[in-house]
Order: sequence, then C-alpha cells, then structure tokens
Amino acid sequence: MSLFQGLQFLTTVNDLKALPADGMEVAFAGRSNAGKSSAINTLANHTRLAFVSKTPGRTQHINYFQFGNANNRLVDLPGYGYAEVPVSVRQHWEKLLSQYLVRRSNLIGLVLIMDSRRPLTELDRQMLDWFRPTGKPIHCILTKCDKLNRQEQIAILRKVEAEFADESMITVQLFSSSKKLGADITEKVVGGWFDAMNYQTEQLKSEGENPEPIDGE
Repeated sequence: MSLFQGLQFLTTVNDLKALPADGMEVAFAGRSNAGKSSAINTLANHTRLAFVSKTPGRTQHINYFQFGNANNRLVDLPGYGYAEVPVSVRQHWEKLLSQYLVRRSNLIGLVLIMDSRRPLTELDRQMLDWFRPTGKPIHCILTKCDKLNRQEQIAILRKVEAEFADESMITVQLFSSSKKLGADITEKVVGGWFDAMNYQTEQLKSEGENPEPIDGE
C-alpha cells in the first residue's frame, strides 16, 4: 500500500496544548480555496477524508490524520487569507499557525499548497517566512494546474522554482486533483522526509546516543 492510501482521521484540536505529544508530523498549509483539502483527498484516494468546504475559511481547527505507521501523521492546518472571516478568527489563526510552525518540534516538513494561477501571495510568503528559520524542508504544490495549458504550466513551474533557486530545502511541483496528476511526486517527497528522519534516529541509536524525544507543546 502506498503511503497516503492508509491515511485515517485521528483527531482535531484548536489549542497547541492539545497537540499529540509523540510522533512525527508533516503539515499541509495553504490559502483558503487553494485546493488543500482536495489535494489531501486525492493523495489518500478518498473523496471525503479531508473536509472540502464550499465556504473558504470555514475549517478553523488543526486536523490530524494518521498514516499506516502510528507515529507518522499528516497535519491539515486551517486555511488562511479568506477576507470574510471575522478579524478575531483571523488573529486566532495567525497565532495558531505561526506558533505551530515555529515551535512544533514534532514537525519534520511543510507542504505548502498554492493555486498555480496565483502562487506566492503575500500570505504564502508569510508562511514561508515563519517556517524557513527552522531549516526543515518545504515542498510547494501548485494545484489546479489543469486550468492552465501546458505552456502556462511550464512557465509557472519555472517561475516558482526560480524563486527558490538558492534554497535547496524548498522543492516545487505541479498538481491537479481533478486529473489526479502529481500525487506520485508528493508521495515520494513526503515519504522521503519520514524515511530520512527514521534513518537519522536509527543512526543515533546505533552510535549509542539517545535522540531527544519529540515532545508536544
């Protein structure tokens, strides 16, 4: 079975103090209506695993999904940037997202979902600015690429790749949920992150060192 095929909903939280204490996590983040939930559903080959709202900005909690390995998890972060959300809610999201991305030691990588027709918005860049200092890898998924012709797809992919040409920890790909394109690339990247962390842990153990436990906040 592929990595995402075994994905199952685990829990939902709205406070960093309620986050699971153990395990390794890969977070999926993205602007409201960028296609984040649809991408997760496509990767899992499940039409309703992640909630797809007709009202962007409705999902306000951190949702946890568990891979086949109980210690490996996908974290679906609240969508951001929806103008009609009340100011108090936007402020809550901003605090929740920034603190999670900066402080969460369990987090091993960020998958940033961006609409291929409107990538690298101001808020996308804010997410990157929060997470970059951790030194952990970032994978950018340019969704809805089926809305572009092949020439436009190549052009936008090259443009975003050029933006991160000097940052080896950031990778970029095209993705289409409706055409089911790009899932294999995402799976290879995310699976590679988990494999690398597991290998690092085993190396430390074999050298007689006790790796620091991955604690919650």
